[in-house]
Amino acid sequence: MTTKERLKPGDTIGILGGGQLGRMLAQSAASLGLKTHIFCPDPNSPAFDVSASYTVAPYDDIDALNRFANTVSVVTYEFENVPGPTAAHLDERVPVRPGVRALEVSQDRLFEKEFLSGAGVAIAGYAEVNSQEDLENAVEGFGGAGVLKTRRFGYDGKGQLMIRDNETVPGAYEAIGAVPAVLEELVPFECEVSVIVARTLDGTVRSYDVARNHHENHILKSSTVPAGVSPETVETACRMAEQIVAGLEYVGVMGVEMFLVRDETGERLLVNEVAPRVHNSGHWTQDACLTSQFDQHIRAVAGWSLGSSDRHSDVVMENLIGFDVDAWSDVLNDPAAQLHLYGKAETREGRKMGHVNRIGPKSG
Repeated sequence: MTTKERLKPGDTIGILGGGQLGRMLAQSAASLGLKTHIFCPDPNSPAFDVSASYTVAPYDDIDALNRFANTVSVVTYEFENVPGPTAAHLDERVPVRPGVRALEVSQDRLFEKEFLSGAGVAIAGYAEVNSQEDLENAVEGFGGAGVLKTRRFGYDGKGQLMIRDNETVPGAYEAIGAVPAVLEELVPFECEVSVIVARTLDGTVRSYDVARNHHENHILKSSTVPAGVSPETVETACRMAEQIVAGLEYVGVMGVEMFLVRDETGERLLVNEVAPRVHNSGHWTQDACLTSQFDQHIRAVAGWSLGSSDRHSDVVMENLIGFDVDAWSDVLNDPAAQLHLYGKAETREGRKMGHVNRIGPKSG
């Protein structure tokens, strides 16, 4: 790593996206003596409140992107649906970390699965689907069931359809918009777990402990650490996450979601998907680790060494979704709870408004 690649305190990191992840990245950057410049088309972005500067413009506004690039030393992003041409344009002017390739892989479920297979990690079976006929053949190959997902722009349960029997197959391709898709094998998993992993410019990799995730209405509700899995499974999960970031020559923090399957052979893991950014299931690191995932990401994209990823406490992270946030005062009265609010002006059903980390003594 050269001195030119390493930022110094007082330099500015550009962040594409102004939501809660951008907000928490900006807060971490400030604590490390770095400035942030947020670029987002939404004039009400909560990250603007804590950033040294911000730009309100569409992601395809070339003039605005050029002005933005001229003010920053490096660019990162807080969400994986950053338009590819936007990232590529900026990358010609300033380093973009994690990078354009990570976006290309994560934005297309077929590309993602092909990459994961090539990286040598276990995943569920899948088939490319470009027509109703493709779907019918794929469902038959998976024993009459599967999960149909659009290749692009799906999150929090959007853009997908569960197929459990032949009665749900007719019209299913049209129901998701008749767009390019994949059918995933239906896996009888016990729960979803995830690993937050970080990688630096020089290839140093560090993983956090495994979290057990609980979803409600397709939105993450809570993450619990320790996850209640064997030490061998923790080691396997971390090794798989580290293989993925190494294969992408990734720089920054990534969230890797996995299915935990328990059967007569024991525990095994299947990678479900990756998120090339700080991740909701890693919010627990803010209060249960010396170095949070946000600090870690800033350190990595700045070209700095990584901090410790060791956990000093047990923790349950709970998302405050919609009007859950109205209980903020009660949370403040809980001596074991740390409240994190996102500064969003409007509360809506299904909207992530904040989260709570409830801490206890480390048990394992």
